Amino acid sequence: MLSFPDGFLWGAATAAHQIEGNNVNSDWWVKEHTPGTTIVEPSGDAADSYHRYREDMKLLADAGLNTYRFSIEWSRIEPERDFVSRAAIDHYRRMVEAAHEFGLNPVVTLMHFTVPRWMHEAGFWRNPEAPELFARYTELALPVVSEGVDYVCTINEPNIAAMLAGGEDASNLVSYGLPNPDLQVADALLESHHRSQEVLSSVSGLKTGWTVATQAFHSTGEPGIDGGPSADEKLREYGYPRDDWYLEQAAGDDFIGVQAYTRTFIGPQGPLPVSAEAETTLTGWEFYPPALELGVRSAWELSGGVPVMVTENGIATADDNRRIAYTEGALQGLHSAIADGVEVLGYLHWSALDNYEWASGYRPTFGLIAFDHETFERQPKPSLGWLGSVAQRNALG
Repeated sequence: MLSFPDGFLWGAATAAHQIEGNNVNSDWWVKEHTPGTTIVEPSGDAADSYHRYREDMKLLADAGLNTYRFSIEWSRIEPERDFVSRAAIDHYRRMVEAAHEFGLNPVVTLMHFTVPRWMHEAGFWRNPEAPELFARYTELALPVVSEGVDYVCTINEPNIAAMLAGGEDASNLVSYGLPNPDLQVADALLESHHRSQEVLSSVSGLKTGWTVATQAFHSTGEPGIDGGPSADEKLREYGYPRDDWYLEQAAGDDFIGVQAYTRTFIGPQGPLPVSAEAETTLTGWEFYPPALELGVRSAWELSGGVPVMVTENGIATADDNRRIAYTEGALQGLHSAIADGVEVLGYLHWSALDNYEWASGYRPTFGLIAFDHETFERQPKPSLGWLGSVAQRNALG
């Protein structure tokens, strides 16, 4: 039996745009419906979780989980600049209250990729006002998180957000051949994160941090070609602005969220495609459970010992047995990191539900729970029961 620390958070995660449905005022809704878009299908009703969140939470709690990470949607709270929807704020407050009703610790994310369409039209994260606008949104969200919330994630995967800021599609968010990050956007996201934390500091005891998509870059160890950089040197050049910088910037935060799925090999000329011999998932990523341990150790080291929360980890697969095998392998590695002194607060699986995976649509299935796209009937998978049993024992094995 591999036991985990007392008070360990065991749960699952979701994102508003990916499960709520009909998020018509977000920038992603616009992208989905723009003529000629590369997005394979619109989000539409998604899983209708805007209305069915209680059912979703109850399934997680009944399985034995004790935590639920969800995001609140800026475009619902502030659908037009300076227009505030009190109804939307009340809705998300009811979600916090429902989580407690079912015995779940709510972990709330303020921004999971999407922004209001007015924010995007005004320059997105390149708008000089962006940090101030995000701080004002955080103020609007205070009633949601001011009571009964211990952890708030300010910005989800700022490293991916900076890489996608140039209009790249999000069909392969963490994999081979990532685009160059927009460093102006990276700086704006960091300032927005800090401005948001300043606002949240008014809530006594609230812990804040951002989440980073750690990518387990591996050097092939090859020497340079014709005097060019070696694989080790290329790894540093390629990986630092896409991963490590964001982990370093978490120094001093209350916690850092780690999101880990796969690995990428880096050779002297850059990232390499997944080996033809490797097992891959529905996103084309290598099946590589040790990615989690590597991400957690890297976050702990580069942040200078900031407590780590696994805010996402999982695979897209139609074979639930492989989901269980992947998760078990990831948790074994996580336990190893904890045994070596890394402070880990909890493990939140991605995702609670099969959901809308951005430009890839609904084909990649990450969920512990499936649903019927016509009736919205929920269909828990064996992996939910398996993870719930681990949570109830607070131990693996």
